[in-house]
Amino acid sequence: MIQVTNLTFSYPGSYDAVFDGVSFQFDTQWRLGFLGRNGRGKTTLLRLLMGQYEYGGSISGVPPCTYFPHPVSNPRQLALEVLSAVCPTAEEWELLRESGLLGVESEALYRPFETLSNGEQTKCLLAALFCGESRYLLIDEPTNHLDAAGRQTVAEYLRKKQGFLLVSHDRAFLDGCVDHILALNKTGVSVQSGTFSTWWENKSRQDAYEQAQNDKLKGEMKRLAQAAKRTSTWSDRVEATKTGSRNSGLRPDRGYIGHRSAKMMQRAKSIDTRRQKALEEASGLLWDLERADSLKLRPLTARGRLLDLREVVPHYGGRPVCCPLTFALEPGDRVALTGGNGCGKSTLLKLLMGQEISWDGTFTHLPGLSISYVPQDTSNLRGSLHDFVRERNADETLLLAILRKLDFPRVQFEKDMANWSAGQKKKALIACSLCESAHLYLWDEPLNYLDVWSRMQIEQLLLAFQPTLLFVEHDETFRQTVATRQIELL
Repeated sequence: MIQVTNLTFSYPGSYDAVFDGVSFQFDTQWRLGFLGRNGRGKTTLLRLLMGQYEYGGSISGVPPCTYFPHPVSNPRQLALEVLSAVCPTAEEWELLRESGLLGVESEALYRPFETLSNGEQTKCLLAALFCGESRYLLIDEPTNHLDAAGRQTVAEYLRKKQGFLLVSHDRAFLDGCVDHILALNKTGVSVQSGTFSTWWENKSRQDAYEQAQNDKLKGEMKRLAQAAKRTSTWSDRVEATKTGSRNSGLRPDRGYIGHRSAKMMQRAKSIDTRRQKALEEASGLLWDLERADSLKLRPLTARGRLLDLREVVPHYGGRPVCCPLTFALEPGDRVALTGGNGCGKSTLLKLLMGQEISWDGTFTHLPGLSISYVPQDTSNLRGSLHDFVRERNADETLLLAILRKLDFPRVQFEKDMANWSAGQKKKALIACSLCESAHLYLWDEPLNYLDVWSRMQIEQLLLAFQPTLLFVEHDETFRQTVATRQIELL
């Protein structure tokens, strides 16, 4: 068991704590899925487990750990040499076996590592981690460079292993390979047995129960406040009768009046006690409720076909990247481009964006077509958020409001974007696109690094506003929810 007790940590120079007195434990034999909103400290916790930072509290029982993705210092080496450097104790036959189980052809290991596709590189590095000496594996978002088929293969592979902590936001992927969930909540950390779906169902029920209890207690406190007001009014009236009426000539029964007044005071005290108890009960609710406010989009309406491709073949590096494509895009279509890594999905989106991509075939589009584009790569984001907004001519107030709805901490607005998490950078690109009114939205793997809650927000947005969308995304749940049809590139 790894035991974390009263963990407290913040980065040097930062006044906001990443962890503040959290405690939890988990078994290193579990296939443990690790969840949490972007920027909440998932990668930080992995680094703490590896002893890279100083911290308050204690972390005990941690075995030797290996982190994925493993850095590759010389990608020009043969893939087999790279993997041998990752796991020096592994025999060649072990590396061939494990990579073969992940669907990598044996000949790929005898090619330079840099010539492998991103998906093949990911699979090979994962294979090396599971070879040789026994170490605890910390696997940080392995799906970002895997196509749909690759994700399924890796999930099936991991399901037959044990002893790893896996950070992922892909719901179907997590369901396919984990048996426990570790979740970073607003106020602490929770650990549950089961897959993502069972954890999500339990959390949804708990959130719904707490919301119902909170509403019930609010109603009770409102009723008690009204009762207290009535009691106060009655008490004032009773006190007024002690002096009697000057015109009646009658003396009031002060004993009886005092008795009534005491009863009312006791009732008022009882009401106040009940109000205090209800307030205390309400204060223990909704602390870990993740709010996901509705997003808005202002797509432009279009009359007529937006795109028409006939036997189009994009080229990359002077060679065709896929078979001829023929399809049309009508207003309201939400089309998912599918296919293996390297089949030309991103190249096609860049061609449609008007970038300098050579191609064959016939391609026409609606005159005056306005396009909003979300690129796959976030590595070039640096500098201030204000400069980012100005360069893209976006509405800064609207963009900041969208980021806040995506659970973006205000404190991050003042930091250099280079220091943001990968998920926060992707949110900035999506928020910029949502600020734009366009006929067509082209999104290239928009969900990379995005947390589960943000993915669901975007799903609800697209279903509510139904923009015309052509996108590449390997998250199976997202594709099945959003796409009106899918086009496979071969």
